[in-house]
Amino acid sequence: MNLPNKLTMLRIVLVPVFVVLFLRGWYAAALIVFAAASITDTLDGHIARSRNLITNFGKLMDPLADKILVMAAMLCFVEARACPAWIVIVILAREFLVTSLRLIAAGEGTVIAADVFGKAKTVAQMLWIVCGLLAFAAGAAWIWTVARLLMWLSLALALLSGANYCAKNRAVFLSDL
Repeated sequence: MNLPNKLTMLRIVLVPVFVVLFLRGWYAAALIVFAAASITDTLDGHIARSRNLITNFGKLMDPLADKILVMAAMLCFVEARACPAWIVIVILAREFLVTSLRLIAAGEGTVIAADVFGKAKTVAQMLWIVCGLLAFAAGAAWIWTVARLLMWLSLALALLSGANYCAKNRAVFLSDL
């Protein structure tokens, strides 16, 4: 297993560590673990591209590891009553929809790359989670306000990017009808 794939697997291994720390109320430690796991995403992609270590395993597991990490954090926020469950359900449904669309397209030999809206959604989600973890750790009211704004921005971008992926790639859906 090459280094980028090991970093991807490390990210997956860090998810239960993050969840346990969060649920125990050790928010600062959970934030550190989340940040470390998020950094492995940047590192594995950079290393894979710069050293030409891109593998099918990495293509599959890297985005899956990201989704597992982000969804685990969002579900922790639901458990702590810092986020309505319906918001996470909508975001999760978007992830399933876009991932399914990509899998169907890949089966037809087409790659659907992330677009600007999808990338913005990911950045907003990461900022929301980091800000939310900071709010839990520090308890400052202004941080909670920023975290809530980022939550709503994440939802809006998830809906916008999901609709955009479907509209731009509707031929993938229509090809099986």
